[in-house]
Amino acid sequence: MKAIRFHRYGGSDVLAYEDAPRPVPGQGQVLVTVAATSFNPLDAALRAGYLHDVFPLELPHVPGIDVAGTIAELGPGVEGWAVGDAVIAFLPINADGAAAEHVLAPAEVLAAAPTTVPLADAAALPAVGLTAWQSLFEHARLRAGQAILVNGAGGAVGGYAVQLAASAGARVVATASPRSAERVRGDGAERVLDHTATPVTEAAGERFDVVLNLVATTPGDTAALTGLVADGGVLVSTTTPGPEDPTRGVRSVRVLARSDAAQLAELVTRVDEGRLAVHVADRRPLTDLAAVHDRAAAAGLPGKTVLLPA
Repeated sequence: MKAIRFHRYGGSDVLAYEDAPRPVPGQGQVLVTVAATSFNPLDAALRAGYLHDVFPLELPHVPGIDVAGTIAELGPGVEGWAVGDAVIAFLPINADGAAAEHVLAPAEVLAAAPTTVPLADAAALPAVGLTAWQSLFEHARLRAGQAILVNGAGGAVGGYAVQLAASAGARVVATASPRSAERVRGDGAERVLDHTATPVTEAAGERFDVVLNLVATTPGDTAALTGLVADGGVLVSTTTPGPEDPTRGVRSVRVLARSDAAQLAELVTRVDEGRLAVHVADRRPLTDLAAVHDRAAAAGLPGKTVLLPA
């Protein structure tokens, strides 16, 4: 089969489109024929070797933690799935990923793919959708009637976070650039702050029960965001961890999302019921993966990019 692999850590130039062995499913695994994967910033960090101590990889490695596709083979012990089933998954981070024609997936991480969007587009849901869900409902414990600031709502996680928070009955204020503002409003944000014009700490004008930070920030910037958290509230960050403020009862949580098939199935249900939109900013052939990594490094990705095998 064809796959993107890297044989050493480094820049995007280490990504090679080449022949690779077609994997064979073992106990509890399925072989998925890939309809699409998607780019996540985590893919670039893994490729560069920044996370080697946390997620050691066996090289050569196939990137791509998101997958949408159809089951081609069942390994021993797999029940509840059949060849031909359309599925999506957030794959194990240090296993070979879905930037290939086929990928192995533990059956326990699979969810049935949504039926109301193209299968390839469904690759834009797993990792970022789960990051948003876990940030809001596990770590922030968001409730109806609360106010939340989503810092970085124009990105892929941010789009799901705004939708999920609004549907939970929260009042959502979001930061986004002008290119994303209309979409973010459509996702349910009551106010959209243009972070390219005014720093969020100046533009917000209020405090929030929850501040969800989805952008890379300096420790000073993160501390300033903590100042926007109301007494007894929480700062949840997928990037720089924030300081706690025990004098005001402010918690700080750093999120690293995990695969959860039940939560992913709930997200799929919401998609199929029309309560959660899957946004795809760009669709590219898998052979363009290195260029996508480069564009992401230059802060040029406006949302979720899915990559399709030839």
